[in-house]
Amino acid sequence: MTGATGGLREFGDGPLSRAAARVHILLVVELLLLVSTLPGLAVLVLLDRDSSNLPLVAAAALPLGPAVSAALHTLRHQRPDLTDLRPAATFLRAYRANLAGVLRVWAPTLLWLAVIAVNLANLPAAAVPGWWAVPLVVVGAGVILVGVNALVIVSLFTFRTRDVLRLAVYYVARKPGVTVGNVALLAAVAGVTAVFSEAVLALLAALLVLALLRIGDPMIDEIRAEFTA
Repeated sequence: MTGATGGLREFGDGPLSRAAARVHILLVVELLLLVSTLPGLAVLVLLDRDSSNLPLVAAAALPLGPAVSAALHTLRHQRPDLTDLRPAATFLRAYRANLAGVLRVWAPTLLWLAVIAVNLANLPAAAVPGWWAVPLVVVGAGVILVGVNALVIVSLFTFRTRDVLRLAVYYVARKPGVTVGNVALLAAVAGVTAVFSEAVLALLAALLVLALLRIGDPMIDEIRAEFTA
């Protein structure tokens, strides 16, 4: 096939081919996200929305971290080339390679959030002044934003856990555009969950991971430029 400049164009290089490849990658990643988080998703859908179930919610969300990490890695590294599409293999390889590192940042994040949520839900019963909710919410928001940054970093780079957490904290302030974008994305996630259900959110999982990746691009590019060879 000949391009406008007279050069030969390889099969899969055209805009339609690339668009088809991107759609294929998103669909495969969506399917793998659903499969890898299905046990936790089933628990979340069946649980009553009661504060006593908050520890179970945190436990059910544990598989989400490794799955999102593998999806981030796949969407970042899988080339949109119809002649070289292996998103499933890339996802599974990333899942296995990053599992331990992801759990080292994801499990403590969920634990912190569960503790904060339980305390917020039981402030009246504990006869604690209402203003205590403010610092708890602030700490919870910080934990979420650092956790999101850490999940992106551990998915795409090989650093020690302590360095992942340091970078995650550093970039909350260093890249305010990324932080604001993450806040907006998390607000959208919360809104979809509140209005519809976790099942509807799961059907949008691949698009949400892609949005997270695009929001984090400035942070990712700077880490690659400043902290990797």
